[in-house]
This record gives sequence, structure tokens and C-alpha cells, in this order.
Amino acid sequence: MSARSVEVRLVKAGRTKISYPADVVADDGVRLTVRAPWAADGVRDFGFVRFEPGDVFTEHYWRNRWYAVKEVRGGDGALKGWYCDVTRPVLVGRDAVVVEDLDLDLWVSADGTEVLRLDEEEFAASGLADRDPAAATAAREALDALEALARAGRLPGASQATGLR
Repeated sequence: MSARSVEVRLVKAGRTKISYPADVVADDGVRLTVRAPWAADGVRDFGFVRFEPGDVFTEHYWRNRWYAVKEVRGGDGALKGWYCDVTRPVLVGRDAVVVEDLDLDLWVSADGTEVLRLDEEEFAASGLADRDPAAATAAREALDALEALARAGRLPGASQATGLR
């Protein structure tokens, strides 16, 4: 397959939160993997990790799973960890990838020892449980599954060199 680019669109509450170009690394019809540089302006310091210009994200999206796993490396190639978004299954078109963010996130440190559940208050305040109870249930189950996989060292899309996959 020749290299191609796609536009990744992260949608939240019906609006595009961010969009950025990414290179398709692999697509087996179920999992799409793309690579892109840090797309936001400036530095985002979460306290447990900093995303900054020069960082490279290898992003794994599934057409049949309610999450995405993003491997984050610094500009020097050093692994920072994995940022996992709870999302609806990805929609993949010829030139675009649409990802609907459902607020819940998980961070896994490079050595796998730190596993942090993020944005649970934001998820509760989003009203998704009232608007779409089935999606809210799927989102909570996806976060639980990601956490269990990360704690077992079996995070999908994680590099095998760290013991995580």
C-alpha cells in the first residue's frame, strides 16, 4: 500500500475540536494506524506528561471498539507513554477519519507503572448518560477494559519493547 495522508477530525458534542493531517501507517479493515506530529498550539502540561511541539503520536483507531490508543514519543524518539481516548468506533473515509470523543481518557506511563483514569467528572457532566444511555454504558465499559488491559501489560497498539502490546 502506498503511503497516503488523511485528515483526522476529533469531534466532541457535535463540533470539531481539532483536525490535523496524519500519515496512514496501516489499515487492516478493522484497525487503522496513523502517525502525526503534536497538532495543538504550544505545550500542554497535564502534570503527569507534557505534550509539545516535536512530539509524534502513533494513533490506533478501531472500527469495532469504543476507544483509540495513541503512543506518544518525544522529538528525541523517547517513549512518553500512551494516551487512550474513549470514543465511538472510528469512521474511516478515503481522505478523512472522524473520531467522536466521549470525554473519558486513560494515561499509561512509558514503563506501564502509572495508569490514570482521566476526565470522569467531565464525562458525568456531559449528559451522555441521559441523551444516549447505551453509548454511556459502552464508554464506561471501554474505559474499564482499557485500564484492565494496561494493568495487565496488554494495551493494544502498545509497543512490544516495553512489555505492553
